[in-house]
Amino acid sequence: MVDIHCHILPGLDDGAGSLEEAVCMGEAAIADGVTHVVCTPHANSAFSFDYALVRRGLEVLRTRLGGRLILATGCDFQLTPENLTDLKRDAARFCINQRDYLLVELNEFSIPPAVDQALHEIQLAGLRPIVTHPERNGILRGRPQRLRDWVRQGCYAQVTAGALTGGFGPAAQRHAENWIEQGLIHFIASDAHNTRGRPMHLRPAYDLAVKWFGADKARALFKDNPLAAFEGKPLPHVPEVAEKPPRRRKRFFFF
Repeated sequence: MVDIHCHILPGLDDGAGSLEEAVCMGEAAIADGVTHVVCTPHANSAFSFDYALVRRGLEVLRTRLGGRLILATGCDFQLTPENLTDLKRDAARFCINQRDYLLVELNEFSIPPAVDQALHEIQLAGLRPIVTHPERNGILRGRPQRLRDWVRQGCYAQVTAGALTGGFGPAAQRHAENWIEQGLIHFIASDAHNTRGRPMHLRPAYDLAVKWFGADKARALFKDNPLAAFEGKPLPHVPEVAEKPPRRRKRFFFF
């Protein structure tokens, strides 16, 4: 599996608190069957993104893991005016493995007023935006047509593995499942932050995806598409967006 979104580099944001914790997160990923990890510290109003520090952290972690995990950098990029200005100056440092896929993080409780224009301009610049964890955004859950419109204009979307397994509550789980069925989701990633509440465990979500959607779909979401983004290639699996939501299968979600 390939994890394109995690906060494993220590001391840069609210992710790993120490190098030892980062190493433990890497070991957990290896044990889970993960081969590639993109280290994606936040770039937002709370945490500035210092590319030189990110690269230094990457090299230290790579050395400690002994090359057993293929590591690259990216960024959990919020659409602030300052970030968008910096993106125009040097986009590669924010992108997955310095190619052309960019993780775009929305606050879980709001959506910037100019998000549609910002996503459009990012695409005009030759980048491929990936909207992260839309299932955890209350506004998008209430207005899913916005996500549908972004995907139809060429954006991609990434669900959190923990949401699919119920770790972020029944609403996030239900929407993650429904949106995968509707062809709106292209990646599943850990968005891991630590070894406790937000660990680097993709395997439980992968096994659930195989059960619910089949082995081919699971492979596309956890390996084939993430590896293509890692390498800067077109996604091999871009599902057709359903014209209208399919009839929900009965699941046992508890409220």
